[in-house]
Parts: sequence; structure tokens; C-alpha cells
Amino acid sequence: MRKRTLNRGLAGFWWLTLVFLYLPLAIVVLFSFNSTNSAANFSGFSLRWYHRLLGNDQIISAFYNSLILAIVSSIVALMIGCLIGYGMYRHRHRKLGWLIVLIYLPIVLPDIVFGISEMAFFVQFNRLTGLLEPGLGTMIIAHVTFQIPFVALIVYSRFVGLDPSLFEAAKDLYASPFKRALHFLLPTVKPALISAFFLSFTLSIDDFVISFFTAGPESATLPIYIWGAIKKGVSPEINAIATLMIGAVALAAVLSLLFNRQGRR
Repeated sequence: MRKRTLNRGLAGFWWLTLVFLYLPLAIVVLFSFNSTNSAANFSGFSLRWYHRLLGNDQIISAFYNSLILAIVSSIVALMIGCLIGYGMYRHRHRKLGWLIVLIYLPIVLPDIVFGISEMAFFVQFNRLTGLLEPGLGTMIIAHVTFQIPFVALIVYSRFVGLDPSLFEAAKDLYASPFKRALHFLLPTVKPALISAFFLSFTLSIDDFVISFFTAGPESATLPIYIWGAIKKGVSPEINAIATLMIGAVALAAVLSLLFNRQGRR
């Protein structure tokens, strides 16, 4: 009897947690289809705010900036993070505690501290060399720096789960380093790479703080545009933008989860 009561209590707590997490998102999605410009009363379904998005040049520009930033930074972080993850695996038996700390530091560091430090670096670098003016380029570099640790840890965990004898078997079959990388390493870590790419994409497209401190006047992303727009009040147009971002992030997260499960199988 006590066990049944405990299970029911845990189930109720679980559903209450889900409601607390996703009810605000559901309200945003619902009011993005509101037929009137009201943030308190829902008057009926309409797509008028989504049509207005298509005609807003600032939103379209912010969308393209967000998309370019997420794709480019994710690809670069994937290449660098893959090499770091493989290097961590190859030298895992050495005392590399300092390296682990350096990998985890961008993950645990508050975004505002990381963003301010990136901004200060770019400002000083531009003052001394005239290069790296605030804009999409500096945003890409900043995003790559905080995406690399996630990619490296995902790739490293994939390699750790492999049988070490597989590497020796590839050498015994006289496979050259290039063939081992092409026919063994890449197919083996392919699910982890795809999962890491979608995770990096999600982190990039959802980021505001680091993007805000490293952006230029012509490189506003969707989160930055939303932050500037809500100063005038939350409108259904903002809810529509948020709904599209929720859908994009959810899709990337689901794809990442599916590829990660496929890799484990």
C-alpha cells in the first residue's frame, strides 16, 4: 500500500513538473495564433502574425544571421572538438587533469562572464590590429569557443565506449592511418558527430548573452531582436518568433537524441 502511494506521489510530482516546464511554452505558442493584438485574451486562431513575419525585413535578416551563425559555428566546433575528443581518448592514461579542467571551464562558466571576456578580447584585438570588428565573424568565434567542449566530451564518451582491441585489429589488418580514419573511426563516431552537431546548433541558435556582447550593429540574431522588441511589450508577433525558435530547437534536440540512441545501439 505504501509503495503504491509512493509511486502515485512520484507520478503526480512528475506530471506537475512537466506542466510547470511546458505550460509557459504552450501559452506562447497558443497566443502566437491569436487573431487580435492582445496578450491577455485569446480571441481565435489566425496566421496573421506569421504573415507579418515574412514581410518584416529586420526579422528575416535576424533569422538569416541566426541560421548562418548556428551552422558555421557548429561545423567549425565539430571539426575542432572531434580532434580534441580523440586526443583525450588517445592520451586518457596520462595525467591530464588540467586539460579536463580547461574543457569543462567554458561549460560551467556563467554566460555573462564568458560574453564579457570575449567582448573585451575582441575590443583589444581590434584596437591593436584593426581586425575582428564586432559582427558576425566575432560571434562565430565566440560561439565556437563554447561549443567545442560539448563536442569534445560527446566524441570522447563515444570512443571510451569502444573496445580498445578494435584499434589494434585495424592495425593488424595493415590499414594505414588514413584508411583507419576513413573506414573505422568516422563510421564508428558518426552518430556521435551528428548528435554533437545538432547539440551545438541548438546551443547556438538559442544563445542570447554571448551573442549580445559580441554582436555588431548589422549582425543581430533572433534572440537579440526579441530582446529589443519586448521593450515595447510582448506582441503576438514576438510569440510567433518564439514559437518558430521553440520548434527549431525542439527539432534539433529530437534529432540529436535519435542519432545518439542509434549510436548506442
